[in-house]
Amino acid sequence: MMIADNADLIQPAGPEETQTFAGGHLIEGQIVSAISGRTFAVINPATGVEVGSAALGDVHDVERAVAAAAKARQAWAAVPARERGAKLARGASRMIEKVEVIARLLALETGKAIRTECRPEVMTAADIGSFYGGLGSELKGETLPFRPDLLSITVREPLGVVAAILPWNVPLVLMMLKIAPALVAGNTVVVKTAEEAPLATLMAARVLAEELPAGVLNVVHGFGPDCGQPLVEHPLVAKVTFTGSQPVGETIYASAAQKLIPVSLELGGKSPMIVMSDADLAKAVAGAIAGMRFTRQGQSCTAASRIYVHETIYEAFLESLAAAVRKLKIGNPLDEATDIGTIISRDQMDRIEHFVRLGQETPNVRMIVCGTVPDDKNLDPALFALPMLVADVPEDSPLMREEIFGPIACVVPWNDYEDVLKAANDSEFGLAASVWTNDLTKALDATRRLNAGYVQVNQNLTIQPNLSYGGFGKSGLGKEASLEAMLEHFSRKKTIVFAG
Repeated sequence: MMIADNADLIQPAGPEETQTFAGGHLIEGQIVSAISGRTFAVINPATGVEVGSAALGDVHDVERAVAAAAKARQAWAAVPARERGAKLARGASRMIEKVEVIARLLALETGKAIRTECRPEVMTAADIGSFYGGLGSELKGETLPFRPDLLSITVREPLGVVAAILPWNVPLVLMMLKIAPALVAGNTVVVKTAEEAPLATLMAARVLAEELPAGVLNVVHGFGPDCGQPLVEHPLVAKVTFTGSQPVGETIYASAAQKLIPVSLELGGKSPMIVMSDADLAKAVAGAIAGMRFTRQGQSCTAASRIYVHETIYEAFLESLAAAVRKLKIGNPLDEATDIGTIISRDQMDRIEHFVRLGQETPNVRMIVCGTVPDDKNLDPALFALPMLVADVPEDSPLMREEIFGPIACVVPWNDYEDVLKAANDSEFGLAASVWTNDLTKALDATRRLNAGYVQVNQNLTIQPNLSYGGFGKSGLGKEASLEAMLEHFSRKKTIVFAG
């Protein structure tokens, strides 16, 4: 399918730094303007300059997108599952061919560093697409031993139109985690992009949609109340999958409950990292940097933002971690030498600064600032948040209990194993956790007792295809990144009984 260029993403002639982009909705195979004709600005957080604009969607655009998905649903479901997967895999391969242009646009609109974050994100998203592209053959049922004179089987069927609502922190990976299993399972999809970062998502979806029939994959832009809520509430939407904040997730869950449709939610986290006395110090420090997602400015649900270090190595760990973080270069996201870019928006920066003030006002807390704001006249310093280690934080501090979504790691000492496990589990969230030790017995015991859906030993990997990912408690509902996600969250099981 070729996509028409009406209101297409554009790159005017001129120097790179002055190029702007215009993004319309992707509906039924065409890039189209909002029915109202309105747009909203997309701002480069590193410079404060407008990157471009996106169509400002409302209920009428949602109606058009859902209608397109519903129209394409039956024919797409009739395509053999392996063929659906092959189409998706071809689209994923084409994303790799476009990695540089997609990664550059992602860096411009999110402020994330192109080398450490944006380019790897495009590649990971493509990898997820390839992974699910090979799982079409797994959409199989069972033969049931009910009675010997009856043939009793189950089959897997698609749900229908899926609404996928994305966040801004890793929009391409999280889009693919939602649309890839949905599409291979035979559903059609309407994606609602994050208003802070809609353009790279649209570009990636365009590349994928080139391999799909018109209407199978649709994308709308807009704000939650005017665009997201009508999508969730639309009577033809049969499933909602959302990644974002806990309050918004609860609202979506309540709305979907009115229709009794399934929902997958990946919400917040306050992930503990427990470092035992026998841990490899250098490996644990590197794991803390990776786990805190410092190169993503700490803007991650799985960020290891509560680091518990045994008192015998506590000061050495703290000193080594601060030294290692200071080596990370903060700068222009498009500079290949940059490790850390900017915070996404003024609102998010205000939240981070609120927690910094709380730390400064807490007695006996050490605030260890790591890095300096880049000295570059082409950059706006307003959204460059310096990584910070907050040492000796009380357990009841909001810094230890609330998700900050910024480059602030709390580091505290411990000396009793039972106490540290209790502290790690004392959270309403249960997304991720890690244990650092060379004692296999302790590792096995801790991983069994930690209340988190994604627990690692001596590593802090991000989401990986084929590793089931999802949290407990207020971290959400359902799993992603696995065969289980496709079968349980994007298909339904039907029982069929034959009599002679």
